Amino acid sequence: MSAGEKTRKSGFYKPITDPPASRAVPPQEIMLEGDSPRFLISRMSAIGDTILTLPVACALRDQFPESKIFWVVEEKSSPVVHRHDAVDEVVILDRGWFTSPSRLRSARQQLRSLRCDVAIDCQGMTKSGLACLLSGAKHRIGYLGKQARELSRWFSNVRVEPVFHHLTDRSLELLTPLGIHSPAVRWDLPIPGPAKAWAERYRNTIPASRVAIMNPGATWHSKRWLPERFGATARYLRDRYGYTTVAVWGTSLDRAMASDIVATSNGAAILAPDTDLHHLAALIGTADLFLSNDTGPLHMAVAVGTPTIGLYGATRPGDSGPYGQTAIQMAYESGSSRQRRNASNAAMCAIGVEHVCEAVDALEQQQRFLVAA
Repeated sequence: MSAGEKTRKSGFYKPITDPPASRAVPPQEIMLEGDSPRFLISRMSAIGDTILTLPVACALRDQFPESKIFWVVEEKSSPVVHRHDAVDEVVILDRGWFTSPSRLRSARQQLRSLRCDVAIDCQGMTKSGLACLLSGAKHRIGYLGKQARELSRWFSNVRVEPVFHHLTDRSLELLTPLGIHSPAVRWDLPIPGPAKAWAERYRNTIPASRVAIMNPGATWHSKRWLPERFGATARYLRDRYGYTTVAVWGTSLDRAMASDIVATSNGAAILAPDTDLHHLAALIGTADLFLSNDTGPLHMAVAVGTPTIGLYGATRPGDSGPYGQTAIQMAYESGSSRQRRNASNAAMCAIGVEHVCEAVDALEQQQRFLVAA
């Protein structure tokens, strides 16, 4: 049973790391020459998955302080990697870079110029494995087993079969051939100083001692909780604990849902200003609580250390939940990724306001215990 299936009767739990199972074949050990190896991390997917992979760069920097670490990413997710303390250079490839010979040649030229010794495919997809191959790295670490999707397994020559389920934990397992075992999980999400200063100024405009942030957006409709339930939760947070809620948004659809939260909150919620990823991360960092569907800002909240509650229906928290934080799942939309993407939000609707309020109460009790201790 995976961590995503280990639910309490209340329906919420904190994702845990699964106990390691025995390996039939230990991963091949890589012997590196010199004190300054050159690493390439390949992760080009969604913002949230990219954030969940940041501990890989931190662990490499801790183990190899004199190394050069590069990260290949697509444009959409690049802001959460750019200027990261552990990453020396970010290589940005346009979406669809692998679909034509000329773009492949251009990508190969960029990647070969890095002169990497080791390339690590943290995504397990054709494009991420191909980037590792094009880099010319002698050692190309990738997944073995079900995490090696599409053609990715054919591009790696050092393969690791992960025993953990969560994306962060299994990404870190890819470092075992380099002698890195059970590293500390650290995010170091890069947030520019001006964004932090703006967030503090905005926070000071809110006349409340405690602020909650709610994020109703998600890339799939099947991942979206109802805005009026967010609004009812905002009322509970105000009436029980004195919170003012800020509803954040990214797209025009997100803004419409955030406006519905405000409209149904009876004055307990306000609409956030327009933000880019850096300003959003800074704003989340000023909050006392973050409540969200399964989407990028949820993992951003974990990375900046804000107490977080994630709502799940079409995905499993044990695979990509808010790391070490609270997740709620009352039903699961089974099927293939395509089927779950195109499903209704019925599984999300199985989460009631009472379930979220119960999770809030548990967090409040935990924080009071920590303060008393």
